[in-house]
Amino acid sequence: MSGLSFPDLLQLLFSGIAVGGIYALISVGFVTIYNVNGVINFAQGEFVMVAGMIGATLATTGLPLWLACLLAVGAAGLVGAVVQRVALHPARYSSEVVLIIITIGLSIMLRGIALFIWGSNPRTLPAFFEGEPFTVLGAAVPRQDIVVVIIAVLSMLLLYLFFERTYMGTALRACMINKEVSRLMGISPEKMALLSLALGASLAGVVGVVVTPISLATPEMGLMIGLKGFVAATLGGLTSIPGAVLGGLLLGVLESLGAGLISSGYKDAIAFFLLILLLVLRPQGILGGRSAKRV
Repeated sequence: MSGLSFPDLLQLLFSGIAVGGIYALISVGFVTIYNVNGVINFAQGEFVMVAGMIGATLATTGLPLWLACLLAVGAAGLVGAVVQRVALHPARYSSEVVLIIITIGLSIMLRGIALFIWGSNPRTLPAFFEGEPFTVLGAAVPRQDIVVVIIAVLSMLLLYLFFERTYMGTALRACMINKEVSRLMGISPEKMALLSLALGASLAGVVGVVVTPISLATPEMGLMIGLKGFVAATLGGLTSIPGAVLGGLLLGVLESLGAGLISSGYKDAIAFFLLILLLVLRPQGILGGRSAKRV
């Protein structure tokens, strides 16, 4: 722990922010889906995998990288919409436990389908920008990490504009607050539920195409990253999009610092230790008030 220099700590911080941006995108999807559909979607990580595998496959056909990535994100959104319409919509009046079991089943099913189609061999995408890492105050920052941060920030900005400046975004936000009142205002909760799944899956798809050049795409890649996104969403209280973003960044930075200062072997344990600690001490999340839902 004491052997780390200032550039080492700075590098861990940069790495944590990049990873936190990934968790933030996934956790925003968790929050959006949870507040409209009333379900914690444990298949969220599989949308990451779908985009990663499809993007890697399309890139091998000679398509430009940007087009392969856009199509992969769109495919993840489409899979999310199909999942909502085929599996969650018919069970919309079931209890939360039943809905959660359905999403766990969907997660296993999507992994099985991916294994059948692509096999178990890892696939990759080319890095968005080739070259040596940048050096900032002595810390080496990989170019792909910078790409991850830029895309995460742009995605958050587009999300803000969508929620604040468009009719569909306003309707979705209203539905997240109160579905019954939204229905009285002429907003269809059923359509918003479909939109929320497509949006959440697309955000996960963005994560899939930006992490594949770093960690490779496999049918199993979505499991842990989805669970980390759930931890980040829980840190934020599960009902707040700003809280989800903050939770993602906090988790990424703590995980990175923990891996560097203690051991990389504890990286995953840190996330779930935080989850248990939060559920015991502050179940409403770091930004949640007393009225927030208990998870």
